[in-house]
Amino acid sequence: MNVFIIGAGTMGSGIAQVFASKGFQTVLCDKDEKLVETGYETIENSLNRLVKKETISQDKKGEILLNIKKTTDKTDAAGCHLIIEAVVENIEIKKVLFGELEQITVKDAIFATNTSSLSVTEIAAALKDPGRLLGMHFFNPAPLMKLVEIIKGINSRDDSVEKVIGIVKELDKEYVVVNESCGFIVNRILIPMINEAIGVLAEGIASAEDIDKAMKFGANHPMGPLSLGDMIGNDIVLAIMNNLYKEFGDSKYRPHPLLKKIVRAGHLGRKTGIGFFKYQS
Repeated sequence: MNVFIIGAGTMGSGIAQVFASKGFQTVLCDKDEKLVETGYETIENSLNRLVKKETISQDKKGEILLNIKKTTDKTDAAGCHLIIEAVVENIEIKKVLFGELEQITVKDAIFATNTSSLSVTEIAAALKDPGRLLGMHFFNPAPLMKLVEIIKGINSRDDSVEKVIGIVKELDKEYVVVNESCGFIVNRILIPMINEAIGVLAEGIASAEDIDKAMKFGANHPMGPLSLGDMIGNDIVLAIMNNLYKEFGDSKYRPHPLLKKIVRAGHLGRKTGIGFFKYQS
């Protein structure tokens, strides 16, 4: 099966590496060449680290890279049977994109969105055949994280879900099948926890270091919630909290003012070098 991935950012490039590593012919696409090249370099750097750790051989690295085709042309999706979207978390952009891809691809191609919290059903509504679209939510970093959430929209066909389950198994990933609800499973539980940790910090109850230490050693979490927010991107944490609050209208999902403030300041976490903690470039 040929796989077309549109969006060559952190998630898109990571997903492309996952598929290429398992022998899938993988097309990595973005709107301009620089973005595609940056995504491809991210994959190369990731594979170089694996070679250095002797997890894979130099020859295996070469094989994986040969499985990846770089493009800026969406019509390269024409020969692919799985289309995965990993663009900016904007529902209107996603709807327009899938509408365009529906005109290009074969009728039995499965469409999957990597959205972390948006409505799969609403995205699918942009299609003439909404049953071909579902959610396929990978976690960052995709090559290392074992889980894929498979999200069924109201119109997602069971045969599409079953095919994607088979594909996820080929990728040697774990999966859960989720009936669509904002935030799905992981982010519905995880993101409010990060938001609550921000509240504890804002109230002066403990330092950022001690909040993270408490959750690591008191709850056996591998990473503290504030460090996790920095890794995810505090702008993404805010966007998901806003989606949860908009969808459910429940005050427990209201983003904390400190989260809004640090995002306005550009303190997005690891990708900007500063969030709740400082990071070396």
